[in-house]
Amino acid sequence: MKLSEELIYRGFKAETTIENPEDLDTREVKKFYFGADPSADSLTIGNLASLMMCACFVRHGYQPYLLVGGATGQIGDPKDNGERDLKSLDEVAHNKACIKSQMERIINADGLTMVDNYDWFKDINYLTFLREVGKNFSMTQLLDRQFVQKRIGSGGAGISYAEFSYTLIQGYDFLHLYREYGVSLQLCGADQYGNCTSGIHLIKRLEDATADVWSTPLVIDPVTGRKFGKSEGNAVWLAGSDNGSGNYTSIFDFYQFWLRQPDESVEYLIKIYTLYEKEEIEDILKRHFENPELRIAQKALAFGATSVVHGRKNAEAVENLTAVLFDKNTNFGEFSEDEINEFAEFLPVVDRGVTLVDALVFAGLAESKKKAREFISGGAVSVNGVKVTDEIILNQTAIIKKGKNDFAVVR
Repeated sequence: MKLSEELIYRGFKAETTIENPEDLDTREVKKFYFGADPSADSLTIGNLASLMMCACFVRHGYQPYLLVGGATGQIGDPKDNGERDLKSLDEVAHNKACIKSQMERIINADGLTMVDNYDWFKDINYLTFLREVGKNFSMTQLLDRQFVQKRIGSGGAGISYAEFSYTLIQGYDFLHLYREYGVSLQLCGADQYGNCTSGIHLIKRLEDATADVWSTPLVIDPVTGRKFGKSEGNAVWLAGSDNGSGNYTSIFDFYQFWLRQPDESVEYLIKIYTLYEKEEIEDILKRHFENPELRIAQKALAFGATSVVHGRKNAEAVENLTAVLFDKNTNFGEFSEDEINEFAEFLPVVDRGVTLVDALVFAGLAESKKKAREFISGGAVSVNGVKVTDEIILNQTAIIKKGKNDFAVVR
């Protein structure tokens, strides 16, 4: 498939300034940039969808410029419902380093250029910025932005001058990258399209040149109708371990998230979140819908998405672990201590000598001691395959299972 065909097939097309997608196939300058602000120390699967679109461009010969917003991250991309809390400079620096490594790993392209907008904003004089950038935007133009209307309209929370100015700062990023590297295409999620057009405006006004924006739709859970992202409170993080904030999803849980997707979601998601070719996807879906009880598509989605984010070796390991843990014939009491220690690479771990109640809370299998006791008394908890209905002390290496899907290791 050509790039334009693959973008449409995978669902990577929302608002764009490019009237004919086929123009992307023959574009003279094949460079793009994509930016992410360090608002957390991990990206989510919502961000991952945009990065998968970027990877699609790279596979078709485009040179990527990935921007980490060390400057814009100090302000925060305006939300529809209120001001963001300002992060400390140390927190911004920490988050920036974490998401930079994630972006590099997922795009994984020769010739990838990483940039940080703090590098050019730290020395910009305020009056210079107002003269060069601010003078080229009318207040009417800015007040028409959807997020501004929501914030200042009836019942809105209001907006600070800092967040109101965010779109000008992002627009200058595009202008800088055009001047410095000749980048004339910005890729983004659909929620960033308005901010991205600010860059087009500046490039036109100050350089008398044409630039474009291509956006991808926000990924919406077909069942719940909510988008995949931290603002919805349902974040699935790309970090597989804790970077200090608790914003992570273990590799095992990451795999399980995709494995649990319903049939009505899987065709939509497998095109976005995996690198399978069209013919392979069609074969997977054909075999799946012939025998849906085998969940062939969900298994392929889980393996493909986990391979992209955590590598094929980890995907194979959690695939094998899943097969063992969910096999109805598995005898948990027969696992050796070495085998259980291998499981601990992917499951929550608690130390021996604690009570079962404390273990459930510490491992995240219960939100409180009260809930943990309810799970135990209700027969929802087993240790090494034996159901436990009373409080016990966990003195040996073991596997805890709560309900059908949640596990932890004691060692």
